[in-house]
Formats: sequence, structure tokens, C-alpha cells
Amino acid sequence: MTVVNEGSAFRKGIFGSVVTKSTGTLAATTIPLFTIAGGLVAMTSLVGRVTTAITVANSYKVQHNPTAGTTKDLCTAADLGTTDTAVGEIFVPKIGVALALGTAVVQDAVILETGQIESVSAGTDGVILWVCTWFPIEDGATLVAA
Repeated sequence: MTVVNEGSAFRKGIFGSVVTKSTGTLAATTIPLFTIAGGLVAMTSLVGRVTTAITVANSYKVQHNPTAGTTKDLCTAADLGTTDTAVGEIFVPKIGVALALGTAVVQDAVILETGQIESVSAGTDGVILWVCTWFPIEDGATLVAA
């Protein structure tokens, strides 16, 4: 007998739950994207897709700001707008590497403590839709759009 899983069930089994958050129009500031509460979570992927072109020079990165402890970069800053970054471009942050434009291999799960995943922008235009997949490590842990 053949069993066909729906795409969403298959993705959840591999990557965990899916949460999305748009940056809104980028501004020269730090904004929360996702909030982690209740304990440790494993972030299995974080992917950004440009939904409004970025046309202004912008040093951009994503970081984890725990409730207790030191803020850590989830990737190092990259210039996104000096050469226009078009709608549909994909970003995949990888720890220790500049935010990469284009396709990339999903890294191993990153264990994160309670706190926030943040967008850090120096530019003032463009919009990025972030998609995060995750699963709880501790009972009761959550990851939601901020």
C-alpha cells in the first residue's frame, strides 16, 4: 500500500514548524523578527526572500539576542544594496559567514536560548520576508513572529 504525505506534513517532519515575518521597509535600526520563549529551540533553517528591491547601500545581518547572555551574529554583515538586490533574491544566513545571496545549503540546526532573532540594517529601503523553521528542544519552548 502506498502512503502519500502532504507537503506540509513532510516539511514539518524534516524541518519542524514554520514561522514567517516581514521586516517591513528596512530602516537603519535593529528590529525583532522572532521571539523564543519557554526554553531552548533548534532553528533548522532561516531563509530570507526580498519582496521589495533593496537599492540603497545596506550593511545587513541577522543576530540572536538572548534574554540572558551575549548577542551573537547568525551571520556576518553583508552589503545588500550597493548593487541593487532584486525582488525574489534569497538569503541564507550561516554562522561565521557573510549573509549569502542566492541558494545555499541549509546548515545544521542552531540551538537558541530564549530571546529574539533580530534584523540589523544600516540601509533605508527594501523589504525581506524571513521564513524560520524550528522545533522545541525543551517542553513548552516556542518560537513566534515578533
